Amino acid sequence: MPIARRVAGRTTRRRIWPAAWLGALLMGCSLASLGAVHLPALMSDHAVLQRGEPIPVWGWADAGERVTVTWRGRTHRTVTDGTGRWQVRLPAQNAGGPYVLEVRGTNTLRVQDVLVGEVWVCAGQSNMEFPLADSDDGARAVAAADHPRIRHVKIPRAVAFSPREDIDAAAWEPANPANAGRFSAVAYHFALRLERELGVPVGLINSSWGGTHIETWTSREALAGDADFAALMADLPDSPAELQARRAARLQALVARWQPGLPLTGERPPEGWSDVEHDDRAWPFLQAPGIWEEQGLPGLDGVVLMRRELHLDATQAAAPAVLALDMVDDCDETFVNARRVGGQCGWNAARRVALPAGLLRAGKNVIAVAVSDQGGGGGFHGDPAAMRLELGATAVSLAGPWRARVQGMPDRPQVGANDLPTLLSNAMLNPLTRTPVRGVLWYQGESNVSRAAQYARTLPLMMADWRRRWQRPGLYFCIVQLAAFLPVKDNRLDASPWAELRDAQRQAAALPHAGLVVTTDVGDANDIHPRNKRTVGHRLAGLVLHDLFGRPVLARGPAWRSMRVLGDRIELDFDHVGAGLVARGEAGTPLQGFAIAGSSGHFRPAHARIEGNRVIVHSPDVERPQAVRYGWVDNPEQANLTNRGGLPAVPFRTDNRPLATASAKYSP
Repeated sequence: MPIARRVAGRTTRRRIWPAAWLGALLMGCSLASLGAVHLPALMSDHAVLQRGEPIPVWGWADAGERVTVTWRGRTHRTVTDGTGRWQVRLPAQNAGGPYVLEVRGTNTLRVQDVLVGEVWVCAGQSNMEFPLADSDDGARAVAAADHPRIRHVKIPRAVAFSPREDIDAAAWEPANPANAGRFSAVAYHFALRLERELGVPVGLINSSWGGTHIETWTSREALAGDADFAALMADLPDSPAELQARRAARLQALVARWQPGLPLTGERPPEGWSDVEHDDRAWPFLQAPGIWEEQGLPGLDGVVLMRRELHLDATQAAAPAVLALDMVDDCDETFVNARRVGGQCGWNAARRVALPAGLLRAGKNVIAVAVSDQGGGGGFHGDPAAMRLELGATAVSLAGPWRARVQGMPDRPQVGANDLPTLLSNAMLNPLTRTPVRGVLWYQGESNVSRAAQYARTLPLMMADWRRRWQRPGLYFCIVQLAAFLPVKDNRLDASPWAELRDAQRQAAALPHAGLVVTTDVGDANDIHPRNKRTVGHRLAGLVLHDLFGRPVLARGPAWRSMRVLGDRIELDFDHVGAGLVARGEAGTPLQGFAIAGSSGHFRPAHARIEGNRVIVHSPDVERPQAVRYGWVDNPEQANLTNRGGLPAVPFRTDNRPLATASAKYSP
């Protein structure tokens, strides 16, 4: 899935801020040398603490220093240990506030405006990170954000090679028009409903990073116990320098195999590379649009030179011309017949440039593009139809094979979130695990689509890992299933990595202390970041209200339970039908999204109808059906089975045929 992987990975940049490395260094050393009493970054003004549980308050000071903590008129005393660490435990609290927390050692700290309520970790990749200001109706939502009991803190992006004790500086912010635009949109709408229906403060700890893989959010100990990861964990680099050395050696060997006989040229491209007559016959091919990481160059950042030859007749060459390349990840420098005609940076910006009259010629022409990628996916991406040379009323397609060669790579590639497993677990999760929370909102998976079958094991592994580290076996996980994405016309009924990832999420959500939000009806075929975050947040809150607080709310859509073969048709039974099953849409809208197969295993579109709380599926092309699939495609937006409460049915399959992603395994 080139587009999906590219977009899903785009907000991941292979960079690390110096402050993050300084923080990692400090947290790895004895903090007794810091002298004055310190609190972790999460214990700051406007914080929200979890109600109903003892609250640990901890920090650092000089070894042997006396520390007092005053909270709601009671004082708690302790002495730091030999490493300068200290902790007291406040008794469980009812919801309320605001309060002041005072900590005294050789200095005094006062944490103001502290509330007690419901605290949730909001984790995952870009759809969790997606800000309220950019969502549907975001401007109105931000302007109306007068909810001082809803608080949000964004955990700073950082990576670490070993578990950190604290995060870099972060600020809790109350929901008001000055702050709310930066909140996670999904988390904000979740909190709105939760605060309204429970009447308690809600704290949102937003630890998310766009484009990240699940493996980077999972600890070394957890992965080491899994057969797929054990060997990798045993030989994991333990420093940036070691990672960089290994990575440079691997990429050098990779490029040498991919373009034999074509050495890297460093900062300067080969002489005359954009000339019409430059000899590129030894250059390999890359398909465009298509991300090069998926065409034999995994993990490559740097500059790739690409050339496309086309032949024009005299009429075409004389026509007004526009060069359209759709999108280039990240930057391009574009030449036509050795003349520079454009160049810009921006992975999601369409490239269109009017060509000067007389530049094109009858006969051979060459379009040459130097593509520079700084992290994540690299190369052309987008709609093949949008890659063309427009010549008046006609156009010549530029989609297809381009000659390509790698020019150069960064000398010292920086460390990114996905470069190794555990990096975000160490830096952005471990520091949170001493803070009591009610549960986790998990919105991630787009970056794992290509190895969806493995995700069916990795997601439960990560969930168990987080529960162990919080020392809370019942830590509740709300899992957001991936939304509909990619062109409907490209759907395949027999194989779908996106459907397999959604099913892996369904399986994890069927485990104890978990729930699933289905979003197949609020996706966007053209954008992996659907902007309707209100519906997603509302559904997440419904799960929590039902499962954790026993509220009589409809929290789940229809879920397939069993099937019976009745001659030439199959009858399906469902759980969570509520007041009954319906087809989403206007009255009379037919039920869609079902496929049926016989012994051949070849699935065909099926007719389906609702009878009471059951669905009957058949096809004139399948006389002896054996299996049904529903919404089992990359983009299931046409699948329209819901209950009367409007909650969409969970995509499913009744067969156990091998998965398309069964052989794909994680490799950094």
